[in-house]
This record gives sequence, C-alpha cells and structure tokens, in this order.
Amino acid sequence: MPDGPPPAPSRPDAGQWTDESLLAPALFAMMDGVRAHAGGIYLLAPGEPVLEMAVMAGLPRAFAAPWERVGLGAPIPVAEALRERRLVWVGGEEEMARRYPRIALVLPYPFTLAALPVATTGTAFGSVFVTWPGAHPPELSDWERERLLSASGRLARSLEQRTAEGRPVRRGQDVAIGAPVAGVSSAVEAVRMVGRLPDGLCSLDLDGRVTYANGAASRLLGVPVRKLLGHPLWRTLPWLEDPVHQERHRAALISRQPTSFTALRPPGDWLTFRLHPSSNGVSVCVSPARGPAARAPVADAVRAAAQPAVGLVAISHLVNLSGALTEAVCVQDVIDLVADEIMPAVGSRVLAVVAPEAGRMRVLGHRGYADPTIVDRYDGMPMSSPTPAAQVLASGAPAFLESEQEMRECFPDRPPVSDGMAAWAYLPLIASGRPVGTCVLGYPQPHRFGADERALLTSLGGLIAQALERARLYDAKHRLAHGLQSALLPRTLPELPGLEAAARYLAGTEGMDIGGDFYDLLRVGDRPAAVIGDVQGHNVTAAGLMGQVRTAVRAYSAVGQSPGQVMECTNRLLLDLDVELLASCVYLHLDPAGERVMAAGAGHPQPLLREPDGHVRPLDLAQGPLLGIDAEAVYRTVEFPFPPGSVLMLYTDGLVECPGTDVDAELAALSDHLGAAGDLPLDRVADGVLALTSERRLRTDDIALLLLRSLPRSR
Repeated sequence: MPDGPPPAPSRPDAGQWTDESLLAPALFAMMDGVRAHAGGIYLLAPGEPVLEMAVMAGLPRAFAAPWERVGLGAPIPVAEALRERRLVWVGGEEEMARRYPRIALVLPYPFTLAALPVATTGTAFGSVFVTWPGAHPPELSDWERERLLSASGRLARSLEQRTAEGRPVRRGQDVAIGAPVAGVSSAVEAVRMVGRLPDGLCSLDLDGRVTYANGAASRLLGVPVRKLLGHPLWRTLPWLEDPVHQERHRAALISRQPTSFTALRPPGDWLTFRLHPSSNGVSVCVSPARGPAARAPVADAVRAAAQPAVGLVAISHLVNLSGALTEAVCVQDVIDLVADEIMPAVGSRVLAVVAPEAGRMRVLGHRGYADPTIVDRYDGMPMSSPTPAAQVLASGAPAFLESEQEMRECFPDRPPVSDGMAAWAYLPLIASGRPVGTCVLGYPQPHRFGADERALLTSLGGLIAQALERARLYDAKHRLAHGLQSALLPRTLPELPGLEAAARYLAGTEGMDIGGDFYDLLRVGDRPAAVIGDVQGHNVTAAGLMGQVRTAVRAYSAVGQSPGQVMECTNRLLLDLDVELLASCVYLHLDPAGERVMAAGAGHPQPLLREPDGHVRPLDLAQGPLLGIDAEAVYRTVEFPFPPGSVLMLYTDGLVECPGTDVDAELAALSDHLGAAGDLPLDRVADGVLALTSERRLRTDDIALLLLRSLPRSR
C-alpha cells in the first residue's frame, strides 16, 4: 500500500444509483477514498438494539450472512465501534483471531478491517466497515484514518438531515464495483483469443455466477456454455457443490490472493481450478490435474459427491453462533447469548427457554415480551399440558408454526394466552440423548420457514442444548461450592468490647468459586483474637483443609497460648495431616484496654495499621515460614501499640497480587485509600477497598479482608 493518500475519489454518476438512499454512494466514496476493496453499512433497527446490514460492496452479501443482523452488544467490530463511539482497527488475521475469534473462525483469511460509528453528537444511526487485503500494512495510516472519520461524519450528518426532513432512509442497493467496458471490437477479438486457448477459462462475478466461459471450459466441465452462464459453478455442477470448493472462492475474494483446488468430475477425471480474484470478480482457469492428484483414488470422492452438500453460508452461520455459545458459563449466560446473538441473526422478536423439572415446565429465562407475566403463566405447567413447548419437549421433534391459524389448527387446546406474536419456532433442546428443554422463538409477523432455515434452527437447538446442559451443571457446582464456602466461614462477626470489625470474602473469578482463604474473630478469655490465612489451592481439598486450620487455631487459642505458640501448633498439625498443601497465616491477640496488639505470622502479607492521625504503615511481624514446611519452625510473637482510633487491615494476597501488576504499587494504593477513608464506618471502608481493587485490575484469586478498629474506652 502506498504511504500517501490517493487522488480524489472518482465518484460514479448520480444516475448510477436507482434508489433514494445515500448509503450506496457514501459507501463507494469511502472505499474509493482509502482504496479499500470491500465494505458495508449497518443501520440500527427501529425500536431494537440491533444493527441490520443496509448495503454492502466489494464482496458477496452471502459472505456476511452470519452478521446480517447483530445485537448491539455483540463482540464484533461494527457493534463495538457504535457502542464505544470510536474507530475500531483490526490489523490482520492474527489480531482478528485474538480479539474477535468468532469472526476469525468463519473468515480465517488475511485481511485488515476498520469499523466506525455513524453517529452525531445526539443520535446514533449505525456503523460502517471497510476492509483491505492482507497486503495492507498492519497499521492504519493517518490519512486513511482522517478520510474514514470525515466520511463517516458526513454520512451521519446526512442521515440526521434526512431524519429531520421526515425522509426515511431506505435499505440501499449493494454496490457493484466494475471496470470500464471495453470497445466492441476489442471485446470480440478477446473472445476469439480466449477461444483458441486449450485451458478452460471462466469469468465469475462477486457472487460466483458465470458471466463468460470459453469452449475449452465447456468441454472440460462437460456442460454447454449456455447452461453455465448466469449461475454459480457449484449450482450447475453438482460435483462442485462442496463447502471446501466454495470456501476457496471466498478465500480468493477476501484475501485478493490467487488460490486453487482440485476436484473430481465423475466418473474419474480430476480437474485443477486456479482462481485469480479482482475487485469485480474472479477469473477461473480450468485444466486437467497433473501429478499425484490425477492418480488419486476416486471411490471416496464419488461417494462424497453423491451426498447432498450443506451450503457454506449455513455452515458459516452455525460456526459463528456456536462460537458465541461456547462462551456461556451459567444458565443466564446462555439466555443472554441466545437473546443477544441468535435472536437478531434469525429475526425473532421474543425468546423463552423452558426446562422439565419434577414433571412440570420451568421457565429458565425469557426476553422481548412486552408483558412478562404472559410467559410467567407457563412456569409450573404440567408436562402433559396441551402446549407446543411441552409437546415438543416430549416428542423431541421441532415445531414450526408459520401463522396464528396454523397454531390454532395444530394446538386447538392450547391455553388462550396471547403473546403478541404471529409465528413461532419451537426447538427441542436435546443433549446426551435426553431432553433438557425447549427454546421458543417468536416472530411478530407470519413467517415462512424454508427448508434451509428449519435445518439451521434445528441445528442451533442442538448447540443451545449442549450449552444449556453445561451451564446447568456449572450452576449446580457453583451452588454446592458457595454453600460449602459459606459453611466454613463465620456467618457473622461477634460484637466484642472495645472493637469494631468488618469482613469481606470474594471467591476468585475462575474454577468453582471456592478456595482456601479464611478469616475469623473470636474471644480468648476476656480479650478479642483474630486470624486470617490462605491455604494453597482453589478446590474442595483446599476449602476442607482451610476449615481444619481455622478449627485448630480456635482450639489452640482456647488453652491460652500466645500467637507464636498457636502458629507452631497449627504448623505441626498441618504436617501431621500429610496433605501436601501449605498455608500462610497471621494470628493476633488484641488488647483495646491496654492499647496493644500481639501478633505472629507465617509467610502471610503484612497487615496494615492506620494510626489515629491517618498515617498508614505495614506491621513488621518478623514472620516464620509457611505452615506445613518445617516441623521445628519457630514463630515469634511481636507486640505493637494499638491506641483508640487505630485500624488494622488484615488481608490475603489476592487483594494485592495479580499477574502483570506491581505489588508495591497496589500496596501504595491500598494504603492511600485506608489513610483517606479510615475514619468512615468499617463496612464502608471494606466496600471501598474491594471497589478500588476491581477498578485497578481483573480479580483472579480469592480475597479475604478483615478490618479491626480500636474504640475509645467508655467513661
């Protein structure tokens, strides 16, 4: 790509555009201005948070079929550009795979992309994208950025003016980018020249339709030229109707790089197809295969050619939507992804997912109903009820009802509940050979479900079922883990004289949301004692050992041992248990009346002490090794002043440690916050600490936090 900007774009004549839309000429000018080879404009659907493709240029519309309608929250560049009101740049296939894996899965080709919002200060209209072949540099140049921003701004202002004038913006004609037509004499001579060549030559438009074929192509393909013209090769030639061959055509157009493939023309002739793409189509050279391909066995290929092929567009659609469902973790994630990704893609307006439970139907989630109580009435209905959702779940066969009349004919005993829809698709959700639910999609107008759409929706039902089964298993494990964790931590903190306390526990963001972090506040004689610790691991074993360590600390505290002695006894117990897990811990005795604290530590982060004047410093406990390493380890008891108004912060390492962060910087931020907010009630201080951590980085580990304040002695 050249470094400097191109000459001013050559705009087509106004008469070229047959509709009133501004979209097609605006898109052409934007692409021409930055030498992009393809692009498209999306507009917001009226009354929906959905982007609909309005016009596309440079590539077949079918290539973008998985993204004809996309939710505004979808993780794709055009949606992100409008959400964040900024230019989104993707500098190549590796960056696309890293940032937008769903798109890379469907379009694994070398190309770069820029997406921009089409919006004014007060109104959002949609988004626009343009693409370049993989030869474009991985960075967007300044002049390209400036021209793209200027063009999207002009389009937004034009749309705003149209809206103010009451003139609706209609969906535009797709832009056909073509080269000047040669003179008649030159064209005739070119046809004669091509006709003399021994190789077959075909010219395809962007949609793959044959616009020219020479005699050699007709002989090699075994089809008269008149039957080839006007149709895609893979429609005229059944043995080419294979997604692998269609994918090569798509790869050539998107990457703008020559490609080739070999195919078997029954009964036993192997042909090589070489594809040479340009901005207005693809030139195809057909010749007999040479080398190993010409001697390849034909039995498997003949059998494959005899099978009906699944369209590449449908496969792309499924791959894109299945990629979305793999991101679902819990049941609510599945509902949200179906609503945000699948509903816009298939054009439905409402969604409900029901599942069997103890002989009744339970509504797991719904979206889009103007009156939510309508779908709630089905919650708890017997599985034997005469409703489509129940019968589809029982039979395992989908139901496609294209009108209200068909609904009444097929389900005359259905309860008289109107959801405002005029067509429905009821998809059985079957996973591991058993029904796990029914997905209901509703359409506001009568809807014709063609064979391809029925196949697509039925396949989607299987993908949703797999995601739902995984999600329900995760939710069950999460409830179990949460219950176990709650049982092992104190339900409430005791009220102890001379002391204010607050505590928080947050599980890590990965795994089962269970771990070995713990805290406790207890009474030892007439004085408070506190402990905080962290058992290695994030699983049930770590949680179980954490419960044993917490119980041991309580037991050793009850016999009046010093903090150092409690650590030594707990250390020996951990070694006797022989669980091969280590633990860090801080244990302390508090004496509010004597204004002092005695503490011992075992490899744990140093507590922070906020003094009454607001100064914050770490307590140097001269800690011993982690518990569970050395049976002869000695743990010293250290004493510190703890006057009224002082605040102690005990915490686990998840509060300050995270890959890619500076622990010292995190501690400094924590100290600053404690110093500034330390006079507030401790519950507010604790909430502020966790909020500060969430703002600064992504949480990846458990966090336990215990705050203690020495109160003034009552007179």
